[in-house]
Amino acid sequence: MIEWRDEAFVLAARPHGETAAVVQLLTREHGRHAGLLPGGQGTRQRPVLQPGNGVAAYWRARLADHLGTLTLELTDAHAARFLADPARLDALSSASAIAEAALPEREAQPGAYEGFAALLAALRASAWAESYVQWEVLMLRALGFGLDLAQCAAGGDNNQLAYVSPRTGRAVSLAAGEPYKERLLPLPGFLIGRGGGGPLEVAQGLRLTAHFLEKHVFHPQDRPLPAARGRLARRFEQQPSEGSEHNGL
Repeated sequence: MIEWRDEAFVLAARPHGETAAVVQLLTREHGRHAGLLPGGQGTRQRPVLQPGNGVAAYWRARLADHLGTLTLELTDAHAARFLADPARLDALSSASAIAEAALPEREAQPGAYEGFAALLAALRASAWAESYVQWEVLMLRALGFGLDLAQCAAGGDNNQLAYVSPRTGRAVSLAAGEPYKERLLPLPGFLIGRGGGGPLEVAQGLRLTAHFLEKHVFHPQDRPLPAARGRLARRFEQQPSEGSEHNGL
C-alpha cells in the first residue's frame, strides 16, 4: 500500500458513481493530485469540497498509478469567506479551474502551491483584482509561457511600454506600437510597476492573460476558459474606467 499525507487546496470535485466524488487537489508536496473520496456527494462533504478550500489530505492506493482514495479534513473554508462577494468568489473559482487545467498531474509544484496560497491572502485585500491578474501572469511563467514585459521588443523606449505582442508575449513601446496598436494588446501599468491599477487596467490585464491562457493552455486541450473566468472579466468590462471601487463588484 502506498500512502501520503499533505496540505492541499481543493481545485474541483466531480460525482463518481452514486455517492463518491473524484477530487482534484493542489498539494504542497505532491503537486496536482486526484483521488476518490467515498461519500463525496453527501451533505457533510459538500462544504469541504468548495474550490479553494484548504484541507489536510490523506491519500492511499495499492499501486502508485491508481486513482487511490482520499480522506479530507477541512482546515480553512476560504470559499465560505467570499460567499457574500460574488466577484471574489468568481476569482477563487477561476484560479482553481485554471490550476486544475494547467498544472501537470503528480509533479511537485511548491511554487504553484505557495502562489495559490498568496492569492487567497490577496483576495482579502482591497487590490485583490490586480493581484489576481498578477497571479495569472505568474502562472503563465511557471508553465513556461512567461510574458516579457521588461523591454520593448521593437527597440523602443522602455520607459513608455504600452502594448504586448499577442504573438510573442513581448512588450512594445507606445511609439513603436502606434502603427500596429489595433493588433496589439494593451499593457496595464500596474503590471510593470506604473500606476495603481483600477477597473480599466484590471480589464486590460484580464484580456491580456486570457489571450495567452487560451493560446497555450485551453485551446490545446480543446476547452474554453472557465465560466468563472469569463464572469470575472465581464464584471470589469462593465465598470466605468475612472472613479470606481472594485472591492465589492
